Amino acid sequence: MLKKLLIANRGEIAVRIVRACAEAGIRSVAVYTEPDRYALHVKRADEAWSLGADPLAGYLDPQRLVNLALETGCDAIHPGYGFLSENAQFARLCEEHGIIFVGPRSDVIHKMGDKTQARDAMRAAGVPVTPGSEGNLTDLEEALQLAASIGYPVMLKATSGGGGRGIRRCDSADELKMQYPRVISEATKAFGSADVFLEKCIVNPRHIEVQILADSHGHVVHLFERDCSIQRRNQKLIEIAPSPQLTPEQRNYIGGLAVKAAAAVGYENAGTVEFLLSGNEVYFMEMNTRVQVEHTITEQITGVDIVREQLRIAAGLPLSYRQEDIQYRGFALQFRINAEDPKNDFLPSFGRITHYYAPGGPGVRVDTAIYTGYDIPPYYDSMCLKLVVWALTWDEVIARGQRALADMRLHGIKTTASYYQQILQHPDFNRGHFHTGFVPEHPELLQYSDKKHPSEIALAVAAAIAAHVS
Repeated sequence: MLKKLLIANRGEIAVRIVRACAEAGIRSVAVYTEPDRYALHVKRADEAWSLGADPLAGYLDPQRLVNLALETGCDAIHPGYGFLSENAQFARLCEEHGIIFVGPRSDVIHKMGDKTQARDAMRAAGVPVTPGSEGNLTDLEEALQLAASIGYPVMLKATSGGGGRGIRRCDSADELKMQYPRVISEATKAFGSADVFLEKCIVNPRHIEVQILADSHGHVVHLFERDCSIQRRNQKLIEIAPSPQLTPEQRNYIGGLAVKAAAAVGYENAGTVEFLLSGNEVYFMEMNTRVQVEHTITEQITGVDIVREQLRIAAGLPLSYRQEDIQYRGFALQFRINAEDPKNDFLPSFGRITHYYAPGGPGVRVDTAIYTGYDIPPYYDSMCLKLVVWALTWDEVIARGQRALADMRLHGIKTTASYYQQILQHPDFNRGHFHTGFVPEHPELLQYSDKKHPSEIALAVAAAIAAHVS
């Protein structure tokens, strides 16, 4: 097994990895920049090393992180998600310096991170992909000709994109002409590459992703699927496992496609194969070569500790499970509690947590790095907490989600929690009937998302009285 691990990340995923290391007897090393000096992952790790004052530079410097791993005697680096987790150069540096990268090989990261190469690999493996360009677009004229042949709407996508960036829907030739330079500009700034491709836009599909695990001994398994259709501007809000919308036949088929996709590219470690479903048509979208934010709900329904398996695979050990060993039970929901104001176009709401109380009870899990008195810095992603609930039935998990969201106390900032309560009450969600257009189709839910809990009113009144007395 691994002996010492550097965690090249921050926030709740860093805390999650620290806990997995503690259970596996692996010494953990945290890194931090000045805004994270008092962060929970720094407090919980066995060691913590500063990366300097700049909020981002240290987390995004592959060579510095590898050098620090060597200096501190680490035999492995876990990249978490975001930052350098899908950076092929970072993985390659680890390989060149004898550091185990907890993830797939650098060549696999490169191939699957390049969306056109990934599509080509899936075609060769017999995995269906959406109709579109074969390779990158050469110019606007090629994009216009292809769009005319496959029909509008179409999607322009950055070849090296991810996280919902570098994507534009075009419903006409005029829109395509307008969006083409914008996507190139965004792709260049965000990913350092001007390459873009075009594909048919599948209108209001279901966004289904499959969790896979693969070891270095040729074994690949899937851990069933997650439904990520509740999203806003390509950013996931609520994730569900398994999907209440799939038949057993669809579930088996899409799980098999994910295993085939992973085996075709020689994948190792944890990964996620993402698909779009429209009716009975299934299309490969992309492969995420890292642990996902929403791995939690797969753990809840299967009992498989995905991060623990990541560490085992990285150490060269075989998978702990065969496909026939993996079953799922019940349903799980994950709510991404973001420091955002739903009533103000989801404007970020950074600041000090004046009061935090985590919900609990049966079937409730919270993954977070916040605490009362913690200042949420404005330099990073707005997600401050992941609230996960599990129950045996769909109706029960919705009720448990409502109860857990109501139980939570998080004051000092605005969050998306009350908005999620409104979504859970919607009849279509309750029936398990939703798609990627659910959020934009129901703007009315936002008008109810700022209701004050009695405790919030009491705290506000007490603060006003104290201010007046002083």
